[in-house]
Amino acid sequence: MPCARTVGIMVQLIASRMSRNDWIRMGKLLEIMDQQHGIVLTEQQESLLFDDLHAIMEINQTMNLTRILSEEDGMVLHLEDSVLGLPYVQAAPEGLYGDLGTGGGFPGIPLCILTGRETLLVDSVKKKVRALEPVAETLGIGDALSTYGGRIEDLALERRGMFSVLTARALSSLGSLLELASPLLREGGRLVCYKAQPSDEELDTAFGIMKPLGFKLVCDDAHELSDGSHRRIFVFEKVGDARIELPRRIGMAQRNPLTAADFKAKSKPKARKNRRRA
Repeated sequence: MPCARTVGIMVQLIASRMSRNDWIRMGKLLEIMDQQHGIVLTEQQESLLFDDLHAIMEINQTMNLTRILSEEDGMVLHLEDSVLGLPYVQAAPEGLYGDLGTGGGFPGIPLCILTGRETLLVDSVKKKVRALEPVAETLGIGDALSTYGGRIEDLALERRGMFSVLTARALSSLGSLLELASPLLREGGRLVCYKAQPSDEELDTAFGIMKPLGFKLVCDDAHELSDGSHRRIFVFEKVGDARIELPRRIGMAQRNPLTAADFKAKSKPKARKNRRRA
């Protein structure tokens, strides 16, 4: 596992190898976020976001953190995409933020940089999240950011109702995410889901179980990234307790996802027997 000093040196080496044209691109993310998405960043924030991207790409040479290999693609598909969630995370109640299935730390690290929230990066692959810890130290957010290498269901047993906001990007179906997030969120907490093109079936399933799982839909916003690809961000708010005991066994949310029929079966009233009058 690379130490903080090692990652710091990596970032410095990458920066020193950057050509003049690379540095000219600095400012492009500021422009895209402001003009296309109405999100204003500072030059310092943009610099930190690129430092994060470069550090992850360097680690990716020896550990599979991301399939995105170029800086151009990384700027769009990691940085721009991650920062899209900023207004939604800012709108959530103050408190602990968790990024579920964080992978290479997107959107978790960028949103930690931009919000200053106490942040927990969650991934089932322990070596991935451990590799992100020195990156956070190098970026100056080590005090705000920590990691959890384990299953989301286990985290729910350890930190039930402790999160004010959760993000999930390209992790699982909306229905599965609602189930996994429900025991983690406090009342009023929010789940921010990044999706590409969810099918009608996925949406119908999620909307059919959100109320029994204690959620309401706050917004469903469509976005277009600067490369022309499309994103939808769904935000759900925790408004009550789930009608079933959660979490279920590890993997059940994906292998045997809940449907509206599961809750109808549980809430079906018993038939009354007709009594004959004497």
